[in-house]
Amino acid sequence: MRRYISKLIQRKGRRVQCSLVRTYRQISSASVDELWQKVVDLADVSWHPLLTKTNVPYGLVPKPGLIFEAVTRMGPFPIRIFVESVCPRELLRVRVLAIPGVEEHITYKVESTVCGTCVSYSVTLDGWLSPLIWSLTRHRAEQVAAALAKAAEQAANSALSGKPKPFKNSCFDF
Repeated sequence: MRRYISKLIQRKGRRVQCSLVRTYRQISSASVDELWQKVVDLADVSWHPLLTKTNVPYGLVPKPGLIFEAVTRMGPFPIRIFVESVCPRELLRVRVLAIPGVEEHITYKVESTVCGTCVSYSVTLDGWLSPLIWSLTRHRAEQVAAALAKAAEQAANSALSGKPKPFKNSCFDF
């Protein structure tokens, strides 16, 4: 009996650790500023394949230490997101605090290249539940960089195609 209890304690003392790192990149015709505006607009996540909505007020600029809640498309329960670091027009790093047993770090990186603007989405999952969480979110995580690039391009195209509104009853009526 003593040997069984000591083996049980040793098994509990060992931690099963899994780690997963994936990076997805997408080239976009949108400018760095347009892509960065989509990344830091935490109130509008309509383009995001994993998130439905957040509780961030419109116009709030993300800064390190900001904690907000978001609702995923996987279920109605909210998750907490912690902004770790922000490098303006380059990098946004957040940590997702969803469930114990999984630690998720997400990095959005925007950089200008010869071919266009490159946006990358990196996911790092640590913990013993990471294989399960990855199997549930992998299909949508693969689409995040492409969806971000597409949303920034649509915003840029709508801004270019929008005609300026004429002034009514102003001093510029000739």
